[in-house]
Amino acid sequence: MNRRGFIQAVAAAAASPIWAIAQEASSRARVLNLKISGLKTFVVNAGSLNWVFCKVYTNGGLVGLGEGSVTSKEATVAQAIMEHERFLVGKDPTDIEILWQSMFRVPRWRGGPILNSAISAVEIALWDIFGQALGVPIYKLLGGAARDRIRMYLDVGAMPEDFLRARDQGYTAAKTTPLSPANNLVKPTTMIREGIRKLQAIRKAVGDDFDIAVDAHGRCTTAMAIDFCTRVEDLDLLWVEEPTQLEDLGELALLREKTRTHLATGERSFTKYGFADFCSRHLVDYIQPDVCHAGGILELKKIGVLAETYRVSLAPHNPQSYVSTMASLHVDATTPSAAIQEYTLNRTEWVQELFGGSGPVIKDGYADLPSRPGLGVTLDEKVAAAHPYKPTNRPEYRLGDGSITDQ
Repeated sequence: MNRRGFIQAVAAAAASPIWAIAQEASSRARVLNLKISGLKTFVVNAGSLNWVFCKVYTNGGLVGLGEGSVTSKEATVAQAIMEHERFLVGKDPTDIEILWQSMFRVPRWRGGPILNSAISAVEIALWDIFGQALGVPIYKLLGGAARDRIRMYLDVGAMPEDFLRARDQGYTAAKTTPLSPANNLVKPTTMIREGIRKLQAIRKAVGDDFDIAVDAHGRCTTAMAIDFCTRVEDLDLLWVEEPTQLEDLGELALLREKTRTHLATGERSFTKYGFADFCSRHLVDYIQPDVCHAGGILELKKIGVLAETYRVSLAPHNPQSYVSTMASLHVDATTPSAAIQEYTLNRTEWVQELFGGSGPVIKDGYADLPSRPGLGVTLDEKVAAAHPYKPTNRPEYRLGDGSITDQ
């Protein structure tokens, strides 16, 4: 059977029950006899950060695209991705679950931002191949749509005009980081006080019906987190994100007892195992796994099911590129617990060229369901080569005595 006949047969099965469609898709994919022939990474400098992309090549000419960008560790992630090549070459790229299990479990050393991000990048690329092979968007292979469109929020600055601009663009929510040290010097009381003043001004400007999300970025001590979250309760925030660090869930539980402010976390947690306690103990109202770090598309879907089980909302973390955005949207489209999706607007001309004009379609603050086969975004290698990797360093935040603080 040729590829056109294969796609027509899959389309004809669209009226069948979902289990029949999945079975048909799997059997038809085997007919193509696809095999992985190689991997390649691309580290692209985007100013203050670098994006890490992965392409998975097949004998049939289909190429999958994935992303595993990790701040400050991009070169390491790229090498970790390539560690999988010797295992993957010759394998069927549509056997995604067993390939994921092998990449995660067989090496014995697992977990953490580098290893999980490498697996995530490869896994996203495998789904891209599968969708292209069947001629359907990835979310169709995950069970189909659970909604008509996907609510988005923008990452913006901490001034009222930043939020007003987002509102004028049609968005109904935006997120800011108001707890910012002056000249990298953390003065806890001052930082909390000034952060609250910024949020009060934003609320006054946008009114009661626009959702304000806050990213505390893990910069607070326990006392600071309690102080901040209790003092902003009357601002009716969508959430305060990462109000605590990750090492002690008891700290998050204590904060939960002290405040009515909605809480969110999860961008630095990995796989379904990292989210079990957040959900089962109802420590937060929103979990924020990142598709580029948490394990990829199917693992994000599983985390979404976990959230649904405990009536916690899914709000995927996504400060990366259009590849990360599209991968997240495929999961949002098919996952009932998905409430809202993070989005960093980047209209720089070369970035549009990098992705060939592909990416999310957003209208009035909502993203359309993905419509293109596979992931729905491409990467121009020539544009990528024109913006090579440049090492970047994060700023060091210190207290008045010179000691380093969290971020």
